[in-house]
Formats: sequence, structure tokens, C-alpha cells
Amino acid sequence: MAAANPWDPATALNAAGLLLGHFITSELVTQEMLNISKKPTSCFVNFSRLQQITDIQAEIYQKNLEIELLSLEKDAADVVHPSFLAQKCHSLQSMNNHLEAVLKEKRFLRQRLLKPMCQGNLPIEAVYHRYIVHLLELAVTFIERLEDHLETIRNIPYLDADLKKMSTALAKMDILVTETEELAENILKWREQQKEVSSLIPKILAEKNSLHKHGVIVPPLPLTSKVNVQTINAK
Repeated sequence: MAAANPWDPATALNAAGLLLGHFITSELVTQEMLNISKKPTSCFVNFSRLQQITDIQAEIYQKNLEIELLSLEKDAADVVHPSFLAQKCHSLQSMNNHLEAVLKEKRFLRQRLLKPMCQGNLPIEAVYHRYIVHLLELAVTFIERLEDHLETIRNIPYLDADLKKMSTALAKMDILVTETEELAENILKWREQQKEVSSLIPKILAEKNSLHKHGVIVPPLPLTSKVNVQTINAK
């Protein structure tokens, strides 16, 4: 037999049920409020949510591990991946074949190297043609600059003497610059003196005209310096 719900006034026979019925009658408490408060809440709901959260975290951790493994596989693909390994094996095999051919023709190659290379053609595989073109460009550039490089090497023992000569030339240049500056200052001073003399010429001519009017003959004087002009003014 099911126990009576104390929050349900219809089935309650105790004082709590009667009190709740009185509250509903007096409209202090509504039936909706009682319905909300009497909803059963299982204590295992939180545990189920916690279990779900744990499962999601475990799945996230598993996905992170898979991502790390994929990134490691991507980084090490040139070492582990079969296609890259096949390419490396093919390269090694071709190199091995080339070395075997060199060893077989060792005597012929030695004799060929002892002979001077003049108007001879070396067969080169088509795969290496672009590298040969680049190598020839570098060789042409090196040959063009070879004379400059040799001249630089020849001048290495004379670097100290050239540096001393350069230092002496720089010292002479400094002296010439100083003398040029002094000469420029003297020229400026001379120009200023000439301007002053030019400004005094009208006064001298006026004085000379006044002396002619009074019958005084004044011999011509050179107007080349400020001292002469001052002497004429004193007279």
C-alpha cells in the first residue's frame, strides 16, 4: 500500500494536509506551487550527468590522442610513409648502380683522367642538363671575375704599404682643405676691403674736384688699399 503524500491535500489525513488545504482555501498557497514542490527529483540524476561529463572528457582525450598521432605521422611521413620510402629506395638504388658502373670502369676512367681534356665531349644524362647549365653560368661568371680576384691576391702583400700611402694622402688632403679654407677667408676679407674702397671712391672724387676748383693740383694716387684712402682723407 502506497503511503499518503503529505503535500497532496486530497489524500492527506494528517494535520499537515489539513493545514495545506486551509492555505489553499484562503488562497495563501496555490495548487501550482504545491505541484512544483511535490515533483520527485531522483538523486541519481546528478550521478548520470557526472557520468556523461566523464564519458565526454574521455572521448575528448581520445580525440586529442588521435590528433597527436596524426600530426606525428604527418611530420614523420618522409621517413615512415611507404611512398616516400619507395622514392628513397629508388634513389639509393640508382646511386648504387652508378657507383657499381664507376667501379667497373675504374681503369678506363683513370686512364681518361690522365689524358688532357681537349675537344672532348662527356655524355651527360638529360636529368642533369639543367644543373650543368647552372654550373656553366657560374663558371662563366667566375672566369669573368678571375682577373680581378687574381689582382686582389697579388696586392695582398702590398696592403700595408698602400694603407700607409692612403694615410699620407689623407693627411695631405686635410692640409689642402685647411689651406683652402684660409684662402677662402682671405678672399672674403679682400672683397670686403674692396667694397669699402669702392664706397670711399665718390668721396675722394668729390674732394679732388673741390681742390681743382681752388687751383690745387692733386697727383693721382692708387686706390688699392684702405691705408692710402685713409691718408688722402687725412689730407
